[in-house]
Amino acid sequence: MKMKEYLFDQISLILFFLLLMTFITSVILLDPAFQVWRYNLLYINLIAFFLFALYLVIIYLMKNQYYTKLQKAVAVEKASPESLPAPRSNEQKLFQKLLIQTQDQQNARISKIYEEKKDNFEFISAWVHEIKLPIAVINLLIENGPGKDKDELLSSIGQETGRIDRLVEQVLYYSKIDDFSKDYFVQELNLKALVNQVIKKHAPTFIHKAIKIETEAADLQITSDKKWLLFILDQIISNALKYTNNDGQIEIRGEEDEREKRLIITDNGIGIPPEDLSRVFDRGFTGYNGREFTKSTGMGLYLARRLAQKLGHDLSVDSVYGEYTRLTIHFPRLGDYYRMTKD
Repeated sequence: MKMKEYLFDQISLILFFLLLMTFITSVILLDPAFQVWRYNLLYINLIAFFLFALYLVIIYLMKNQYYTKLQKAVAVEKASPESLPAPRSNEQKLFQKLLIQTQDQQNARISKIYEEKKDNFEFISAWVHEIKLPIAVINLLIENGPGKDKDELLSSIGQETGRIDRLVEQVLYYSKIDDFSKDYFVQELNLKALVNQVIKKHAPTFIHKAIKIETEAADLQITSDKKWLLFILDQIISNALKYTNNDGQIEIRGEEDEREKRLIITDNGIGIPPEDLSRVFDRGFTGYNGREFTKSTGMGLYLARRLAQKLGHDLSVDSVYGEYTRLTIHFPRLGDYYRMTKD
């Protein structure tokens, strides 16, 4: 740190000292009660200036030592608050504490970004492997197509393209989840109509696996966004179909009380092991079923619950392994809805 830079930093103190000495000298000269020789007054001013200059020099030497160490620490490529010289004043302590807090916050943000990047990579990797399966099946169907029934062939290809469509839709909604607030429109919706729309979309799978579908008292009016809610329903019903065996059954019913309306989707499929039940909504969690019975990205229910909560709804799950899985979408009453979206 150069002396010129130091004196510039101390300019306010220097000006204060000059004003103070000017005031004291003026008082002494103008007040007849003070009997001081002019040489004595000059002597007083010289001594004061000398002591003040000495003070500035001593402080400069002390600070220059600190700033020299500071410049060396900053010059290091991987400098950190821990490499700074020991603070000598409360101000320096506060600045160093602020730097450490800023570093901790930055490290936390970097760790979060790293984890998200890792999760995204794992999701994309699983998604690519999963989407390759229906593509391979379609290629196989086309190769072995000649001589087979045309309608059966088209039906099988239709099922696989439908699976590809759902996987593409899943990655599209996954990419939009952080910009949710820019792309939703809340309105009054008929839940039964939405359920029927999703069932119709999955009709080929229901027919192919001979799975019965029962809808009971699902004719409820709810407040939500149509596009996002359709995606949530699609993920849940798609999951139910995936883990329900041939000739199985899926029941969809609605109910309501003074607090909320609920849509309950129950299948008599393979169920969820007790150790996996609390983690089915975790990001990227595939569980025992996802590893044993079918390849899975582990993102369907995570996205469904995340979007549901953004809409002011919620999801809950109940299951007995080997017997059933029951997934419930909770639609709170209007007052609770606004409280949840605000939170």
